[in-house]
Amino acid sequence: MLPIRPYAPLVGNLLAASVVIVLFLARPCLAQSAPSIPDIRALIQQVSDHQKELEKIKENYTWRSQAVTEDLDSSGRVTKTEREAVEIFFVNSHQIARRVEKDGQPLAGHDEDKEQERITKLVEKAQNTPPGQPIESREQPISISRLLDIMDLRNPRREAFRGRPTILFEFVGKKDAKTHGMAEDASKKIAGTIWIDERDHQVARLEARFTDNFHIGGGLVANIQSGSNFTFEQAPVNGEIWLPTMAEARVDARVLLFKGMRQHFVEHDLNYQRFRVDAEPAKAGTVAKPQG
Repeated sequence: MLPIRPYAPLVGNLLAASVVIVLFLARPCLAQSAPSIPDIRALIQQVSDHQKELEKIKENYTWRSQAVTEDLDSSGRVTKTEREAVEIFFVNSHQIARRVEKDGQPLAGHDEDKEQERITKLVEKAQNTPPGQPIESREQPISISRLLDIMDLRNPRREAFRGRPTILFEFVGKKDAKTHGMAEDASKKIAGTIWIDERDHQVARLEARFTDNFHIGGGLVANIQSGSNFTFEQAPVNGEIWLPTMAEARVDARVLLFKGMRQHFVEHDLNYQRFRVDAEPAKAGTVAKPQG
């Protein structure tokens, strides 16, 4: 969901794989007063029926993501820090991130012109690409049926998260699963936990980590180290949709067989704005506060 970063060509597909899990678990239909927890696989299968409805609402929104990327040495000390801000918006159900700030300064001059040229091309491509199909080559959507073949879902239970009731369960990639493409290959090497808001049937939090090294290009291009991890959270906005609020990742990798790379990435999402729809005035989105 972010623009190009130094590590994006290496882990973009890996993060995309985790986002796939979030999207496919976004709206399971749970009965709030049910004494037992429904079958997880059956719930996931129902999600695809609700995705188009969710995407239609999301297309009415824009927001800002502010990210900090830190390069770390072998002792975990920060050696370099980069800051970036992007504006998120949707065209024909495709998410586009426009870079507006770098290291606290608005883009200007050549950088601004170059970014505008990139966004213009992306918008045109999004307008001519059917929803559900990728507009960038690094995007590799995974169908629900494929996801169920790759992941084991286990240990469902109830727990309060930020003052709201949730159902959470764990997922583990099947190491012996037959996969094709980078996103599928990455999916079978991650494990984690998902919290689903029981009232709104949305993902509130996802934690995932690599349980094994992940080789890109047979390890010649890069090797993502076991233990690399990421977290994703959402919250309700305006009582009609859940949108991202934060993401965090720590990636340890070896690039081109020689160069080690350690990075810590933190993103915060804010300033949700709803477009003018059906003659209603545009308004700022309000994130629901956790219940005390």
